[in-house]
Amino acid sequence: MSPECQRVLSLEELHEGVLLKRYKRFLADVELESGEVVTAHCANTGPMSGVLQIGGRVRLRYAPSPTRKLAWTWEQAEVPGAQGQPVWVGINTALPNRLVRATIEAGCLEPWLGPIQAIRPEVAYGLNRRSRIDLLLTPAEGAADPRPIYVEVKNTTWTDGDLALFPDTVTERGQKHLEELMGVLPEARAVLVPCLSRSDVARFAPGDSADPRYGELFRQALDAGVEVLPCRYGFSDAGIDWLGLATVQRRSEAP
Repeated sequence: MSPECQRVLSLEELHEGVLLKRYKRFLADVELESGEVVTAHCANTGPMSGVLQIGGRVRLRYAPSPTRKLAWTWEQAEVPGAQGQPVWVGINTALPNRLVRATIEAGCLEPWLGPIQAIRPEVAYGLNRRSRIDLLLTPAEGAADPRPIYVEVKNTTWTDGDLALFPDTVTERGQKHLEELMGVLPEARAVLVPCLSRSDVARFAPGDSADPRYGELFRQALDAGVEVLPCRYGFSDAGIDWLGLATVQRRSEAP
């Protein structure tokens, strides 16, 4: 694979089926290829704009455990892509932090972040240290910029053609995260990583129509020095490939 297309995460066996319904935010009924109907956990509690396709193909992970109520987890959904071909989308919002960490560990983001010595997840920061940054990076000794790097990850599946958009609904939490990223500057670097969980996108912008305030804060953050690295990924039943960075737009309208 070229550096722009690199397997960063291998997946456990996934089982294909057809989505019958999604309900109570956390639940989805799926008919497997065998004809059996199972109820799967849906980790994505948002509206899933553009990727909730009743009757569409989906992929589930089977992991029975005495500590879990449901043995099945909904991982991927097939949707019409920007180029007219079906595309698989990662819909499990518990995955992006792990995926971005694997991307950093594989060295894919070194041209932008520099060499990294250590990664710490869920570190307290912000006003009264009441928030937790997804990843706190320590640059390697001798790095050109020795400042710590605060990385906030946002799962992104909503699109308009080849333009990826976040958020797809009002997110006061996301607004607060942008404010807190600006708050670590200039003593540290602040990096927003939209995790573009589908391969048919080439650009990223804030979802102004869904959350105008987020869009305003996004542009303030850019002007303040927050770095935005929209990571593109391709999903299959075997693993997830890093496909490089998307172009950043300040607004969802064409620049």
